[in-house]
Amino acid sequence: MRKWLVEPDFILTRDPDRCINCQVCVRQCANDVHVHDEEADLVQSDSEKCVGCHRCAALCPTQAISIEKASLEFRPNGNWTADRIRAVYKQAEGGGILLSGMGNDQTLPVLWDHMVLNASQVTNPSIDPLREPMELVTYLGRKPDRLELNRDANGKVSLATELAPQLRLETPIMFSAMSYGSISYNASFSLARAAQAAGTFANTGEGGLHKDFRPYAKNLIVQVASGRFGVDPDYLNVAAAVEIKIGQGAKPGIGGHLPAEKVDAQVSATRMIPERTDALSPAPHHDIYSIEDLRQLIYGIKEATQYTKPVCVKISAVHNVAAIASGAVRAGADIVAIDGFRGGTGAAPTVIRDNVGIPIELALAAVDARLRDEGIRHQASIVAAGSFRSSADVIKAIALGADAVYIGTAALVAMGCHLCQKCYTGKCNWGIATQDPMLTKRLNADVATRRLSNLLRGWSLEIKEMLGGMGINAIESLRGNREHLRGIALSDRDLNILGIKAAGE
Repeated sequence: MRKWLVEPDFILTRDPDRCINCQVCVRQCANDVHVHDEEADLVQSDSEKCVGCHRCAALCPTQAISIEKASLEFRPNGNWTADRIRAVYKQAEGGGILLSGMGNDQTLPVLWDHMVLNASQVTNPSIDPLREPMELVTYLGRKPDRLELNRDANGKVSLATELAPQLRLETPIMFSAMSYGSISYNASFSLARAAQAAGTFANTGEGGLHKDFRPYAKNLIVQVASGRFGVDPDYLNVAAAVEIKIGQGAKPGIGGHLPAEKVDAQVSATRMIPERTDALSPAPHHDIYSIEDLRQLIYGIKEATQYTKPVCVKISAVHNVAAIASGAVRAGADIVAIDGFRGGTGAAPTVIRDNVGIPIELALAAVDARLRDEGIRHQASIVAAGSFRSSADVIKAIALGADAVYIGTAALVAMGCHLCQKCYTGKCNWGIATQDPMLTKRLNADVATRRLSNLLRGWSLEIKEMLGGMGINAIESLRGNREHLRGIALSDRDLNILGIKAAGE
C-alpha cells in the first residue's frame, strides 16, 4: 500500500535528453529525492520525498529537472478538500501532531490588499523624493507626557525633560525574532550585519546571543522567553533592547521546541543547555500569571540594565489583544510588539497555525485605538509583525497606527528561502533553517547580508516615493493618520474596526 494512500505533493520530472548524470542533484538534495544507480549509471528520483524547495532544479546545469504540483485530484468536495483528506491520511498513518513551518497559508482575506492609499493633487502638491529630503527616521520607546524647555541668557533653547531610552531606526523596518538554532549561524550572522549596515535592528529570538554576534549587539534586540535560554546579566546589557516574548503569531498559547538534532555544540553553548537535547520553551512563563507579574519582570530587567534600554513585550494577535496591550503598557512596557496569525515560525502544530489568532491588520487597529482612547498611546511604541510582504504593507501598517514593523519571512526569502514549509526537519537545502554543517555552508553570509541590505534599501526608497505621492515628507506625519487609507470590498464591520472609510468617501 502506498504511504499516505495518495500521490506525493510534487511530481519531479527528469528530461533524459538533457540529463548528463552529473549528480549535482544527488549531492544537493538533503531529502534523498535523487539517487545514483551505479550499476545502470543513471540518476533516479523519488517524487514522494520531494518538498518543492527547487534546489535541484535551480542548480541543474542543463535544466533537466522540472517540478510541478501533483495533478492527481480527489473527487471535488466543498467540505472535504484535498488538504484535509491528506491530513487525515497522515495522522491515521502516524498518530501524531502535524507540523508546519512558516506562516498560515490558508486562502483567507489579506486585508492589506483591500486597503488603498491617498495621493496628492492640486491643492496639496506632491513631493519629489529625489529633490527634497524625506525623513524615515523612527524612534521606538516611551515618550514623555509633555516637553519642558530651558532657555539661557542668550536665548538658546535646550531640552529640560529627561527622555526615556529610545531605539533610533533609519527606516521603520526591523528583522523579526528568529533564534540561532532554528536558523543557521550564517543566517543569524547575516541578519545582524544587515541590521547594522541599514541602521536598524535584528531580533535574536529566544536562542541566546552567539559570542560572534556581540560586535553587532548595538543593533540587536535580545529576547527573554519562557525557556530563559542564554539569559544572564551580560546578555541583557550588551544589546540595544530587551524583548519579553509572551506569544507568537504562528502559535498563540503554544510553547517552542527546538529538536535535539539541531542542538550542536555552538547552539548548546549559546543556549546554555546540554548538547543534543531538546530545547523546550513552555507555553507560559512560570513566573507570569498576571499583569502584576509581568510588571515585576519588566521592573527586574530595567533594574538589571540600569534603565538604559527600552523593554518590549511581544504578544500574539488574539481576540482580546487590545486589553492585553493596554495592560502591558501600564505594566511598564516601552514597546509592544504584536504578531499576527500569518507570522512565520520554524515549527508549529498545523491546526494551531491555521485556526488560532487574528490578522495583524485588525489587531493593530484595535490596539492603537484602545491606547489612544485611554490616553496612553505615547507611553509605548507599537511594532506590528506577521507576514509583511512589501513596502506597501509596511506603509499601510504605519498609517493604521504602527511605529515600525518586524519582517521575518520576507527576510528569509531575500536570503533564498523557497517556502517549502519543512523548516522543522532541519534539512533546509538552502542552508537557512538547518544546523547540518554540509547544508549551512550553502548560505554565503556576505551574499545574504548584501541581499538583506538591498531589500531594506529598496523598500525604504519605495516608502519615500509613496510618502512623496501623498505630499508627506516625514514618516512621523503618516503614523496613525487613517485618513490616508480607504477600504475596498470590506464589510462595514471591518471598516469600523480598522477605523477607515470606504473608497469613494
